[in-house]
Amino acid sequence: MVTAVQPAARPLALPGETPRIPRISARHLGPNWYAPVMGTAIVGTAGGAFAGGTPALHAAAVGVWALSALLLAVVLTARAVHWTRHRDQARAHLDDPAVAPFYGCLSMALLAVGAGAAGTGHELLGGRAALTVAAVLFVAGTVIGLVVAVAVPYLMVVRHRVAPGSASPVWLLPVVAPMVSASSGPLLVPHLPAGQWREALLLASYALFGVSLLATLLILPVVFARLLHHGPLPLALTPALFLVLGPLGQSTTAVNKLADVAPGAISAPYAHGLGALAVVYGVPVMGFALLWLALAGAMVVRAFRAGMPFTMGWWAFTFPVGTCATGAQTLEHHTGLAAYGWLAVTLYALLTGAWAVASVLTVRGLVRGELLAAPRR
Repeated sequence: MVTAVQPAARPLALPGETPRIPRISARHLGPNWYAPVMGTAIVGTAGGAFAGGTPALHAAAVGVWALSALLLAVVLTARAVHWTRHRDQARAHLDDPAVAPFYGCLSMALLAVGAGAAGTGHELLGGRAALTVAAVLFVAGTVIGLVVAVAVPYLMVVRHRVAPGSASPVWLLPVVAPMVSASSGPLLVPHLPAGQWREALLLASYALFGVSLLATLLILPVVFARLLHHGPLPLALTPALFLVLGPLGQSTTAVNKLADVAPGAISAPYAHGLGALAVVYGVPVMGFALLWLALAGAMVVRAFRAGMPFTMGWWAFTFPVGTCATGAQTLEHHTGLAAYGWLAVTLYALLTGAWAVASVLTVRGLVRGELLAAPRR
């Protein structure tokens, strides 16, 4: 069975043999390869919010977003080749309960790059083009995200055979995508005609927020119960614990960004209430995110000391942490509390460090042919 993270590759050489570099093929390129796109895009988006009057940081954020857009194009092309030439393997991925949830990454990759286009990408694309790209990717990402949020749980119920005690934070991936849409919608609200159009997108974004939040509340207790009753995750899967931060940080970001655009889209009493909701919801959720970050971090340190290998699962250290950084940024804006600003800086430093490490190791694995090699049997 294909595992949730990139499986261990076959050895490059047996004792006494000349090492060889495996031929790179799209056959074993799964939907988890959208994770580097997400992780790169969030570095640019969160960095753009910090840039302010610092030209160097702003230029770096724009450059990283451009890289994420390029990566998205490359991975979309490679995945299209995968479905065209290796349809049997693609169907096997859908039938694997450990891999199918990663189809949520497609939606989030589109949305993350689209959100960056409306922000940091504005410098490269220009106003009209940036808005068009953001809108197209928002619609595509939202539709795909909703389809995946229904299809993957459906497959898990009617086709997959989920073993007792196999619950994983990876199960969150299909249901987090609508939350990313909820945080991207506010970027487009001000550009719609005043009245019904703005209100419709605002409330639709809150509906997407609810879809993801309630689904997350169903899954999180199952994941925590698995940890309590069956112990730590396998070493290679330990980074997946960071995925829990995704819905926490993204929901905080979403509810605060929605509150920013509410006054121009809905009547005053509701707009004021939504502004209060942003703080009343965001502060305790960010507190729980920090608790989980400490717990997951301790588990990762334990796994690393035990020899945790590098897999594509290490990209879980990027996007979820980035959503917490943007969540802290929005809370600083709404509360005026400097502590949230320092928290955002700390989380962004953690994000950039994790992104740099994951990027270097991913490139090395590609050059060596290990990450796209057939799984060890």
